[in-house]
Amino acid sequence: MSNVTNSLKLLGSEAAMGTSTTNGSNFGEHRLVRVFNAGTTVRLVTLETSAGVTIGTFSIGGGQEKFVKKGKTDEIFAASAEVKGVAVGF
Repeated sequence: MSNVTNSLKLLGSEAAMGTSTTNGSNFGEHRLVRVFNAGTTVRLVTLETSAGVTIGTFSIGGGQEKFVKKGKTDEIFAASAEVKGVAVGF
């Protein structure tokens, strides 16, 4: 039997994140995004409004995953396309 607390409901396909404010994604306007750094270098991830105003940033180490709660139209981008994202639910 699988551990339900480790289960995710996928709401899209994982894809490389955009690497600048002009090409961030709102992940289909979903509110929870799994962010995974497939590389080995620490990368900066930015959450911003649809108007390009930064809400906040965080660093994600190589091989790490984080879950970002966001507003419907907020967008996420990263310092490298090695950082992947997918909209999820639990």
